Amino acid sequence: MSRLGVGVIGAGSIADMHLAAYAANPRVQLAGVYDLNQDRAAQKAETFGVARSHPTLDSLLADPDVDAVSVCTWNDSHAEIATAALDAGKHVLVEKPLSRTVVEADALVAAVERNDRHLEVGFVRRFGANARVLKSFVDDGLLGPVYHARATNIRRLGNPGGWFADSGRSGGGPLIDIGVHVLDLCWYFMGTPKAVTVSAVTHNRLGNRANVTSLSRYKVADYDPSRNDVEDFAAALVRFDNGASLTLETSYSLHALEDRLEVAVFGERGGAQLEPKLRIATELADTMLNVDPQIDHLSFDFAAGFAAEIDHFVALCLGGAEQVAPVWHGAEVMRMLSGVYESARTGREVRLD
Repeated sequence: MSRLGVGVIGAGSIADMHLAAYAANPRVQLAGVYDLNQDRAAQKAETFGVARSHPTLDSLLADPDVDAVSVCTWNDSHAEIATAALDAGKHVLVEKPLSRTVVEADALVAAVERNDRHLEVGFVRRFGANARVLKSFVDDGLLGPVYHARATNIRRLGNPGGWFADSGRSGGGPLIDIGVHVLDLCWYFMGTPKAVTVSAVTHNRLGNRANVTSLSRYKVADYDPSRNDVEDFAAALVRFDNGASLTLETSYSLHALEDRLEVAVFGERGGAQLEPKLRIATELADTMLNVDPQIDHLSFDFAAGFAAEIDHFVALCLGGAEQVAPVWHGAEVMRMLSGVYESARTGREVRLD
């Protein structure tokens, strides 16, 4: 196969990143797009030069010109659609989170195992230039064994409303939407150890804060401030089977002085901060050093990150790459996320089997 026929399922805002990256890849033929809103799907097909706007999901999955799909739908359908695509003989790139629950994640792992097809989880920040450089440093032993990580994604006024604020469709709030990015990155740089316990709290006290009109933020088309049953804030401590630890804080709404994004890992020979920009802390000749790598993007660049993720997925499907974010990674991250919610609900530390 010299070119990969790709279908995109879901035509919301995140699908634009996928469609633009696929359209720029010379090894891709954009064969189809499907969305519940057929007018929106047709518009995306026209904009990005997609061969066909499909009237149903079954139609797209039955299309022999579609070899692989991107799943860009609400969280509640990730696992179901990805499973159907695998069973239809398609390779799958599924947006994060992999699912809403551990049960859904495990069922998707089983679907991958019974089909000779690839599934990559959309942990797009792993494909940022800063993340790829840091991963090479970690793999080369620059930091030594990593024994602690700090994951922070704080938004002061960031509840987008709509399906993001509806736990039935989203599976949760900032933890499963934006906290998952920093949790995954830290775990990835730690070498993906097995999580054994989680102790966590969540709070839902501030809501959508629709009263704040002097500061703009992203809102979905069906924004409704009266509907919100997800957490504002989550904090957790995760322990791993190798003795390492990870602390996490994330929020949609918080009385903080500023938004804050931080990914940091600490090892026996050095430490690193990935966000807000890549920096390394280490020692040389009994002297502490802060090192600034010379690369184009010290922070995550969305367009470049999605382009790298899509290019990797295409190469993977065509037999020219190794997996970076396999399905079991998505399932393990889901296990940690579920552990956070369970610990917060019960008010106690929980063990992850």
